[in-house]
Amino acid sequence: MLINANMAATEAPPVMEARRWIAGVTFPDDRPLLNVSQAAPVDPPPEALRRAIADFALNVPTAHLYGPVLGLPELRAEVAQSWSADYAGDVRAEDVAITSGCNQAFAATMATLVEKGDEVLLPTPWYFNHKMWLDMNGVTAVPLATNDALVPEVDTARALITERTKAIVLVTPNNPSGAEYPAETLRAFLDLAREHGLALVVDETYRDFHSLDGAPHDLFADPNWRDTLIQLYSFSKAYRLTGHRVGALIASPARLAEVEKFLDTVAICPNQLGQLAALWGMQNLRQWLGGERAEILNRRAAIETAFGRLDGWDTLGVGAYFAYVRHPFDEASDDLARRLVHDAGVLALPGTMFTPSGDRLGAPCLRIAFANIDESGISELATRLRHLTV
Repeated sequence: MLINANMAATEAPPVMEARRWIAGVTFPDDRPLLNVSQAAPVDPPPEALRRAIADFALNVPTAHLYGPVLGLPELRAEVAQSWSADYAGDVRAEDVAITSGCNQAFAATMATLVEKGDEVLLPTPWYFNHKMWLDMNGVTAVPLATNDALVPEVDTARALITERTKAIVLVTPNNPSGAEYPAETLRAFLDLAREHGLALVVDETYRDFHSLDGAPHDLFADPNWRDTLIQLYSFSKAYRLTGHRVGALIASPARLAEVEKFLDTVAICPNQLGQLAALWGMQNLRQWLGGERAEILNRRAAIETAFGRLDGWDTLGVGAYFAYVRHPFDEASDDLARRLVHDAGVLALPGTMFTPSGDRLGAPCLRIAFANIDESGISELATRLRHLTV
């Protein structure tokens, strides 16, 4: 069978791999599976939004047709207006493209930036789908080590830049570590990228769950942001629209003209119902989303408290949907993660899925995605880990 060599060398999707670990495993009623492996809401959108989607399906004929490749004009305009207000910056509708999820926004961005043999800097631990896309396209993902707070530093990045480097990718709040990158760090990376003629790609999928009440950075206030900055976003987490696949890409109109070629070839247009749902959510669910954010922040606090009381466990990073923790066992995290399924009824992803081989944040670490377990579930998780034996 003929297989593209780059594709064959790309790791299998980690979440799908983890699901295979629980295939055929029976979990007793008094110890059901605690699934902390995936960072996606499992509940449907709020009822008001579901009713709106049903209304669109019944009464908006264009919801079932092809739409503009770069997205509905109304949604692009709404994003631009909201972003300009939220970041105290200048974002226009022509700077916004709507994509079939944030992963497609990343793929489209990279399609405009890199060729086989090029390099892209990814902070470690990295988001595995970013690494996978680069791998399957023959682009080298250069590991950018982070500091003790799991935040990348400009001086470390500068030393890694070569003539083949085309972009630096930052994810904040970070998946998988939860780390929130300081505004001054993002500004310093914008300056570094501009200095070297690189693109700075900032994935803010989880921006709605940032612990800061104000803007997390001022990059869009830079009058020349379009020459360097590309931002990615997802409506999936904010409005529980994961199955509708709606994301956004904010960049210069010149780059979006190239993005349009990719999107037209891959999906033609983003999901129409999903776009209408995202627009309705932005216009009607601000207060509801504030409540969702407050709940996630409460769970973050509960995770910090629970792991702070677990002997031998260290919380290295926590934020948005995630905690990145160091375990106390003398075994690699990929082995431990499989053992957790049987010994504790817990499904979590090992740090080895987010790091290059031998990385200090791989074998000793696990990612805990806590968005789908409430405070009682977090307490139960801590209890099971406390009783886990070597």
